[in-house]
Amino acid sequence: MSTERFVRPAREADIGTVVEVQVAAWRSMYGPLLPERVLAEIGSEEAAARFREQWHGALTAPPTSRHRLLVATDHRAVVGFAALGPAEDPDCWPGTDAEVYALHVHPDHVREGHGSRLLNAAVDHLVDDGFHTALLWVLESANPLRSFAEAAGWRPDGATRELDPGAPLPMVRLHAAVSG
Repeated sequence: MSTERFVRPAREADIGTVVEVQVAAWRSMYGPLLPERVLAEIGSEEAAARFREQWHGALTAPPTSRHRLLVATDHRAVVGFAALGPAEDPDCWPGTDAEVYALHVHPDHVREGHGSRLLNAAVDHLVDDGFHTALLWVLESANPLRSFAEAAGWRPDGATRELDPGAPLPMVRLHAAVSG
C-alpha cells in the first residue's frame, strides 16, 4: 500500500478542503449544463459557508453510526472525498441498502486512482456495516462519474429523478451488490 496516496476517515481540519474539492468537481461536471449565475453562486463564499456547515454536521454529528465521510489523499493533501450511509430513497430499505451520496475527486487529480481508492474504501465500509446493495445517483447523460461507476460494475436500476439547480439535470440511479 502506498503511503503517499490513501483513503482515511475525514477530520474536522479537512472540511475546508472537502468544500473546495466539491465546488471544483461540481463546476467541472455540471458547468457546461448550468447557467453562469448558478455557477457563480456555487463558487460564492455564502455557498462555501453553507457547505462547510453541512460537512461539519455530517462529520461531527452524523445521523447514524453508519454514515461516513472519507477522504482520498495525495502526499497528505486531500484531493477527493466520498460520503455514504443508509439509502434515503423511499423504495429502499435503509437496513440493507446504502447510498454513496457524493464521490468527487478534484479535477486536477482525476485519473490518478483516487476515485477507485475512494469507491473501494466506501464499499469496504458498507460491507462492514452490513449493507447488501449500494446506490449512486449520476447524471443521465454521458459523464466521467457515470462512466467510472459503470466500468466498476455499477448498473442503472431503472430509478430516475431530476435535479434543478437552475437548469434541469436528469439523473439515473446506479446500483451494485456489495454483499451476498
